[in-house]
Amino acid sequence: MQLLIVVLLFSFGLWLTVKGGDVFTAAASEISEIFGIPKFIIGATIVSLATTLPEFLVSLISSAAGKNDMAVGNAIGSVSANTGLILALSVLIVPCRLKRKSIAFKSALLIGCAGALCIFSAGGRLTVSGCFVLLLLFLAFIFENVSAAKTPQKDFSVKAGPIFPSVLRFIFGATAIAVGARLLVDNASALGLRLGISEAVISTTVLAVGTSLPELTTTISAVRRRESALSIGNILGANIIDLAIILPACSAVAKGPLPVSQRAVTTDMPFCLIIICVALLPALAKGRFTRFHGAITLCCYAAYIIFTAITAQ
Repeated sequence: MQLLIVVLLFSFGLWLTVKGGDVFTAAASEISEIFGIPKFIIGATIVSLATTLPEFLVSLISSAAGKNDMAVGNAIGSVSANTGLILALSVLIVPCRLKRKSIAFKSALLIGCAGALCIFSAGGRLTVSGCFVLLLLFLAFIFENVSAAKTPQKDFSVKAGPIFPSVLRFIFGATAIAVGARLLVDNASALGLRLGISEAVISTTVLAVGTSLPELTTTISAVRRRESALSIGNILGANIIDLAIILPACSAVAKGPLPVSQRAVTTDMPFCLIIICVALLPALAKGRFTRFHGAITLCCYAAYIIFTAITAQ
């Protein structure tokens, strides 16, 4: 009975987090349009930031509670899920051509973030120097978005209407995400304890996929409109934020170098880097994502999940 309650609370927390992210994103977009901010800037910044809020709050709350394995595992696992599952499914369903210039820089930043994480966490702790490097990469990401936003956009529009309802939805969305994230962390930990599975494994699989649902929702919407390139851009931005902002923030909460488990150093981080490289490098070389390419990326993620399940303790 107690296990059922834990599962129900975990599921409710997941629903709250996803629903809150959806409402928050829509409200933020409405507020931006009311103030006359071009949709290009909204998409390049607000959407990516909003879809990573679940991962951010789950990891931050975990770190504050001293559950650093869960904080690190959720951030890394979310990047692996975004790339190996969501991006792969997107191009598997709708292959797309891409302009190398439009995603090359973001791809390089993402590979750089994953590589820096592997290097600066090798000793079992994410060092202060590593956090500084990650933050520099994030600043480069922001600079690139701002520079791109200076290009005149055809979709500039101003939405007339009262701002108060949008502000209320914004607050509701943010609150739902915060409450849902708290429920996710507490009950994911309890679920792992009851099933005899470590918090690190739970966080890199179930919790990571759960907090990646906003990206999945965005991707499904883009695929329906046959705009895979849009979903790819959002996933790249969300992944950069996951690695370059969430982990340094967790380190700040931990008030020093962030402890990283041996499993994360030897398994989760290397797999994350491999999945990113398999997903992005061939596509950049060929200038397009193919179904075969999506299938290979999905197989890499499946191999990671199977290896995690086999070695789970």
